[in-house]
Amino acid sequence: MAKRYGIAIDTRLCCGCNSCVVACKMENNLPEGNFWNRALTEGGESIDTYAGTYGTGSKRYLTVSCQHCENPACTRVCPVSATYKDAETGVVHQDYDKCIGCRMCMAACPYTGVRQFNWEEPHYPLGISTGAAEVVPHQKHVVEKCTMCDHRLAVGEDPLCVATCPAYARFFGDLNDPSSEIARLIASRRYKQLLPERGTRPSVYYLV
Repeated sequence: MAKRYGIAIDTRLCCGCNSCVVACKMENNLPEGNFWNRALTEGGESIDTYAGTYGTGSKRYLTVSCQHCENPACTRVCPVSATYKDAETGVVHQDYDKCIGCRMCMAACPYTGVRQFNWEEPHYPLGISTGAAEVVPHQKHVVEKCTMCDHRLAVGEDPLCVATCPAYARFFGDLNDPSSEIARLIASRRYKQLLPERGTRPSVYYLV
């Protein structure tokens, strides 16, 4: 059986420290202004917004990136097959060399903000590349997004956002393997997914 890699995030443990956000940006040498992962709150659009009213409010973090859907809307609309799902892992990839910058994938994706479009040549504040040498160079006029650190998966390592989480709130593994830690967690815990009514069947689970 083919693998279906996924990530589970324990929202009771996640403290919104942004370690996963920074790790992703550095490891993948993301251009200035680009973020493939964001730490949001359920209360509003601004960072660290509480839900509810003063005195009785609550705050729960949702770290949001590409959901690597089992039934991705993005792959169905791409006219050149630049965005596609890997048959062996289930990870949704973006081929920069094929991408024509039409942004149809961005329009079709129901998860706002998980894809970035490079309007200009990528710019880096440090003036040098950071992160893994295996990361595919970023290009102008293409769409890019979370790759689930496919360069790390290729050598048997977890995505860096998972490996670097100081609260141990993130779990990675094969959803199709019932003996994997992530599959056992999902089977034993309550969880929610983003926009399940859209039928994309995300591979990211938020444990509650």
